[in-house]
Amino acid sequence: MPKSHAANRFSLAIEYYREPDGRWLADIPALPGVTAYGRTKKLATAAVQALALRLIADRLEHGEALPGPMDVSFIAA
Repeated sequence: MPKSHAANRFSLAIEYYREPDGRWLADIPALPGVTAYGRTKKLATAAVQALALRLIADRLEHGEALPGPMDVSFIAA
């Protein structure tokens, strides 16, 4: 019988800021440098989530992340 692996769970909070020019800034404090702008809050959210997933994938490729199944979720703050 195959061995069952529990998924490593990561909930990443997204914080938002509105710039004076109307643009939205989305930031994930748990991942320093993972910040993205968007014309709308929705666009900023999509951009920061994509950036976070790219960072996680890069860490996996370089053996810097925990091995095994991973469950990543985003929480809009």
